[in-house]
Amino acid sequence: MTRSFPPRSALRDFLESESAGGMLLIFAAILAMIVANSAFAETYEHAIHAVTGPVLTDKLGPMTVHLWINDGLMAVFFLLVGLEIKREFVDGRLASWDRRRLPFIAAAAGMAVPAALYMLFAGKEPGLAQGWAIPAATDIAFAMGVLALLGKRAPTSLKLFLVTVAIVDDMGAVAIIALFYTAEINMAALGAAAAILALMFVMNRSGVKSLILYLLMFLLLWYAMLLSGVHATIAGVLAAMAIPFERTPGAPDSRTSPLHRLEHALHPWVAFAIVPLFGFANAGVDIRGLGIDQIFAPLPLGIAAGLFLGKQVGIFGSVWLSVKLGIAGRLRGATWLQVYGVAMLCGIGFTMSLFIGGLAFPGDTLLVEEAKIGILMGSLVAALVGFAVLRFAPLHPQHSAVESASNGEIAADGDVRDTSEGQG
Repeated sequence: MTRSFPPRSALRDFLESESAGGMLLIFAAILAMIVANSAFAETYEHAIHAVTGPVLTDKLGPMTVHLWINDGLMAVFFLLVGLEIKREFVDGRLASWDRRRLPFIAAAAGMAVPAALYMLFAGKEPGLAQGWAIPAATDIAFAMGVLALLGKRAPTSLKLFLVTVAIVDDMGAVAIIALFYTAEINMAALGAAAAILALMFVMNRSGVKSLILYLLMFLLLWYAMLLSGVHATIAGVLAAMAIPFERTPGAPDSRTSPLHRLEHALHPWVAFAIVPLFGFANAGVDIRGLGIDQIFAPLPLGIAAGLFLGKQVGIFGSVWLSVKLGIAGRLRGATWLQVYGVAMLCGIGFTMSLFIGGLAFPGDTLLVEEAKIGILMGSLVAALVGFAVLRFAPLHPQHSAVESASNGEIAADGDVRDTSEGQG
C-alpha cells in the first residue's frame, strides 16, 4: 500500500518547515552557547564526546555522540538536500536554463567573494588556507527562520530566491567537501560504494518504487563511503539522485512519487530534530576569558568578513549586474533594498560552515573553536543587519497584489510560475 501525504506541495512544506525549523535552530544555537559558558560546560563536552558505539572505521575510532550526529544524522540532512536539488532541477525552479541563470550566478559569486576575502585576511597564515570554503555556504534553515520573524513583510519572490540560491550553494558545498576535504582514499570501499549506487540506479530504471529498499541501500552506501575516505554524508546526495521521481508540471506533487513521499516524510525530522541537534552539538564554544586578540585573530576575522561582507557583495552585486545587463529580470514584488537585505541574510553560514570548519581543521581543537567564533560572529551580524534592513525597508508598491497572486499559484500547482518581472 502506498503511503499518502496531505495534498500540499513540497514547496509549501519546505517554506513552512524551514522557517519554523530555522527558529528552533536559532534557539538551539543560543542554548548551546549558554550551556558552554555555564557551570554545565564540562557536562556538555562529556555528553557530546561520550563513546556510544563500535569502531566503524579506524580513521574515526570509537563512535561518539558527536560523530553519530556529524557523520550519521547529517547524512540524512544531505539526503534531503539531494532530494531538493533533484526536484528543483527536474520539475522545479531550476528546471530550465532561464530559471537557473540568476540563482547560479548569485550562488557562484556568493561563494567566490567570501572565499577570496577569507584568503585575504587569513590565507597567508600557516595552516589556515584550507579553511577557505568555511564562509562560502548559506544556512537555509537559519536564514528562513529570520525571514519568518518578518511575517508577511517578506515577499515570496525573496523567499524563493533565497531557497534556490541556497540549494545551488549546497551543491557547491557538496562538491567542495568531496573534492577538497577528502584525505586518503580506500579504492576498494569507493568501488563498493560505486557498485551500490549503480544498483540503486538499476532499481530505479527497473521501476522499483519501494522506499524501504532504497533506504536500506542508502545505509549500505553510507557505510561504504565512510570506509572510503570520502566524507560519509556525500552518500546522502548520491542516494537522492537514484530515488525515483514522477514529474508533475503545472500540478501538485504526485502521491505515488517516491521522491515526493520521502521528501515530505524527511522535512519535519530534518528541520525539527537533526539540524537543531547538530546546531546544539557544534555551536557551543567557551568564550569566557576570550580576549580581543583571539576574537580578531586571522581565522575568525577571515570567516566573519567572508560571511558578512563577502556574501552581500557577491550576491547583491551579481544580481544587480545581471539585471542591469539584461541577463535576468528583477525579483517580482521586491525592492532593491529588500534584495540587499536577503543578500545580507545569505551571510548566515551556520550549519554548513560549522560542518566544513570541522573538516578543514581535523583534530585541531583550537582552530575549530576559532572557526566557530568567526562563524558565529559573521552569521550573527549578517542575521541582525539583514533583519533590520528587511524590517524597515519600504514595501514594493504592488506587494499585496503580487503576494496574493503567488499564494494562488502555489495553491493551484504547488509552485510559483515565475519570480521575476522579466528581463531588462
